[in-house]
Amino acid sequence: MLAETICSAVSAAGLGIAAVAAYRKRFLSAARIAAYALVPLGLVMTGAVDWIADTAFSPVAWAGFGVLGVAWLLFLSTRAVERRRGGRAESAGGADVPRAVAPGASAPSRAVTAKPKAGQAAGDDFSDIEAILKKHGI
Repeated sequence: MLAETICSAVSAAGLGIAAVAAYRKRFLSAARIAAYALVPLGLVMTGAVDWIADTAFSPVAWAGFGVLGVAWLLFLSTRAVERRRGGRAESAGGADVPRAVAPGASAPSRAVTAKPKAGQAAGDDFSDIEAILKKHGI
């Protein structure tokens, strides 16, 4: 009952401020203030304020929020462990289990590392990039 009275008073004060703003020819801000002022009144009329008041003083509701928090933490921790492992599936021997592949593929594709060509030193593999950069004056 007290919460409904406070929300109604806040809405009435906000509508009064909106009326003053409209009187001063600030119609856009008056409309925005009126919109904000009507929110508490709408919450009272829909019963959300009663639900919030009942929830705030209910130990069962707080226990429910605690259970939801624990579930959320478990979900996040399992996702973090899964990301850290790189999404590997666990097997009995601890070896990696091959992932599913496309129907036409024979095995999962792997990243190919650049190897130096025959007669080329390991440090010369960036010569193509250097030539492109020099061509553009970089």
